[in-house]
Amino acid sequence: MTEPKSSRPRAVVVGVQLPGVSDTAHASDLSELGRLVHTLGYDVTATVTQKRDALAAAAVLGEGKLKELAEWTGGDGVVGSGAASVKTKARARWAVDADEDRRAGDAEGTAIQSVDSEGESEKASVVVVDHEISPTQARNLERATGAEVLDRTGVIVDIFHRHARSREARLQVEIARLNYVAPRLRESSGGKERQRGKGAGEAAIELDRRKIRDRVAELRERLAAIEKEQDVRRRARQDQLRVGLVGYTNAGKSSLMRALTASQVLVEDKLFATLDTTVRALMPETKPRVLISDTVGFIKKLPHDLVASFRSTLAEALESSLLLYVVDASDPEHEAQLAVTLSVLGEIGADRVPSKIIFNKADRLDAAVLESISRKAAPGQAMVLSAHNPKDIADLRRTIMDFFETSMVDGDLVVPYAKQAYLAEIYDCVRVVSEEYDERGSRLRVRGMPEAVARLQRTLEG
Repeated sequence: MTEPKSSRPRAVVVGVQLPGVSDTAHASDLSELGRLVHTLGYDVTATVTQKRDALAAAAVLGEGKLKELAEWTGGDGVVGSGAASVKTKARARWAVDADEDRRAGDAEGTAIQSVDSEGESEKASVVVVDHEISPTQARNLERATGAEVLDRTGVIVDIFHRHARSREARLQVEIARLNYVAPRLRESSGGKERQRGKGAGEAAIELDRRKIRDRVAELRERLAAIEKEQDVRRRARQDQLRVGLVGYTNAGKSSLMRALTASQVLVEDKLFATLDTTVRALMPETKPRVLISDTVGFIKKLPHDLVASFRSTLAEALESSLLLYVVDASDPEHEAQLAVTLSVLGEIGADRVPSKIIFNKADRLDAAVLESISRKAAPGQAMVLSAHNPKDIADLRRTIMDFFETSMVDGDLVVPYAKQAYLAEIYDCVRVVSEEYDERGSRLRVRGMPEAVARLQRTLEG
C-alpha cells in the first residue's frame, strides 16, 4: 500500500562548500539545515550543492547548478534583469502577437497541462540557502527559481518567532526579526512611490525603514523594563544555589530539567522547542534549595542579532554557580556542537563559571560508542548518562550536591524573638544543623555558601 503524500509545502536546500570546509562538516551543516527547515514546516525534497571558492556574487550558485536548482522549483534558471522594460510600439505589437499565438496553442497544450498539473504541485515553493546572503542574491535566486528564498538566518529567526511564548522572548525575537527584515525591504514594482512624511519626497521604502527603526527603539525600551524586573528576581535569588543547563538545541536539556525537578516543562524532539528560561527547584528538595534553570539552545551560525537579543536570557547562565554542558552523545557531531556551546557562552563571559559536561542520551548508544565516550569523560569533569534512567539522575543529583558541599561553611545565627519572621528565609538559604533557644531567641548552627551565611548574619545583627 502506498503511503499518503505529505500535505506540507516543499523546499530545496542549497549549500556551497567553501575552501577549508570538509565534506563531513559540509554534509552535517546541510543535514542540520534540513532539520531546521522541517521544524519550520516544510518537507525537503532535494539538496543542491556546489564546491566553489566563494559564493557567486549574482545568485550564490554557478549557471549550471542554478539550472539544476530551477528544475526542482519550476523556474527557468535565468537571473534576468530587474530593470523595467522599455515600452515601444514595436514591443507592444510583438507582445500582442505573442499573446495571440499563445491563446491559439491553448487547445493543443490543455492535455499536456492537465497531465503535468500534478507534477507542478510537487515542485518546491521555497529555496533555503545554508549561508547568509545579500538581498540582491536573494532577489536573483527568486527570479531564477520562481520560489521564495530564505537564508539560514531567516529560517532560524522565523523558528524563534513561532516558538517564543513569554513576553520577554517575543520582544527579543521581534527585535532580531526586524533587524533581519530592514535591509531586505524592496521598492515597489513601479519604483516611483513617494510619501509625504518626514522630509518631502521621502521614498516609500525609506519611510518603511524609518518605521522599523522607530519600532525597534520602542521594543528595546519595553525589553529594558522587563530586564529590570528580571534583575530584581535574580538578585532575590543571588544567595541560592543555581545550576544552569546549557547546550546545543535538542541535546536533551528539557528532559534533564524534567527529571531533576519533577516539573512538567515542555519536552519535544525538535529544534528550539525551548526559548524561555525556566527555573525550578531540584527535587527532592534540598536544604539549602538548589535552583535548576533551562536555557535556550544553541546552534551553528546562530545569528548575532539573536545572541544579542537573548543576552539577558543567557545572563541566567552567567550568574549560575554551576553550568552543566548538556551534549547529545548519540549525535556524530557532538564534539563540534559542544564547541559551538563553548563559543557562544564565551561571548557573554559565562565560560568562567565552574562547569561539568553531561554526555546525554546514553540509552541510544551501542556498547562500543558508549565505551569510547566514557573514556573521554574525565572523572569529576564529565558524566555519561540518560535523562530517562532514574539511577543516572540520582547520580547526577548527588554530583551536584557534592559540588556545592565542598564550598559550604559552618556558621552561627542568633535570631531574636522579634525577628522570627526571618526563619523561613534562613531555612531556604542554608541548612540548619541544630537549633536551640535561650532568653535572646533562637540559636542556629547552619551550613551554607559563605555569601549566604554572611548576609544572614548581617541582616540579623542590623
